[in-house]
Amino acid sequence: MASLFDKQAEVYIHGRPTYPSDWYAKLAALTPHHSLAWDVGTGNGQAAIGVAEHYEEVVGTDVSEAQLKFAMPHPRVRYLRTSQSITDDELVTLIGGENSVDLVTVSQAVHWFDLPKFYANVTRLLRKPGGVIAVWGYNNVVVSPSFDPLLKRFHDTTLPYWNPNIQYVFDGYETLPFPFESVGSGSEAKPLLLDVPKQLSFEEFSKLLRSWSAVTTAKDHGVDLLSKTVVKELESAWGGRRLVRSVIHKAFMLAGKVKA
Repeated sequence: MASLFDKQAEVYIHGRPTYPSDWYAKLAALTPHHSLAWDVGTGNGQAAIGVAEHYEEVVGTDVSEAQLKFAMPHPRVRYLRTSQSITDDELVTLIGGENSVDLVTVSQAVHWFDLPKFYANVTRLLRKPGGVIAVWGYNNVVVSPSFDPLLKRFHDTTLPYWNPNIQYVFDGYETLPFPFESVGSGSEAKPLLLDVPKQLSFEEFSKLLRSWSAVTTAKDHGVDLLSKTVVKELESAWGGRRLVRSVIHKAFMLAGKVKA
């Protein structure tokens, strides 16, 4: 799935939300040890940076070389590109070995993974007892009663261009397989619902829309979903390009430990 985000790697870092620092503190409180964390599908490293405030070392991995070029440096974060051809044994060794990882995090990415393969590797890597995996995503942005209907109309135009895996996101991870024992922060079929507040200008918000994989896929098929007309209509409803608004990203989380 790396190709879905290669072309918009630069805009991705500016368009996507950052997650509240207390998320990472609460996840860290769930693990008795804080030696090693693995941030999977790390992209530009925003989650890895947050995790690194609580763990001695964080390994951030991604299959997209383009995304990793924009990864934010941190003295406790080590970024690695994992090729599509890497074997399970090679991956486990690369991260740190079996029973070595205290926390695995996946931000807005687990729905793209080969889930049985990924979960098997997580089970090998997580420290037992005590290791935790947490995955989260978001599927909606709330701006205002006047803007939101226009945003939904735009979103509807993107539907033919999404990869089928995006249905997990549209479902708020309620249908996402998650074979781990609950640790009280969302479980299979029962995600923890969270709000991510952010202050955005329309210019910044438009970068979020341009970072959607469906927008890039449509463009590859000769369809410009964010035409000048569409952008102008959205900008007018927003209140101007430079106006900063308070928006809420509607997020959801699943967290668990290896079943005994």
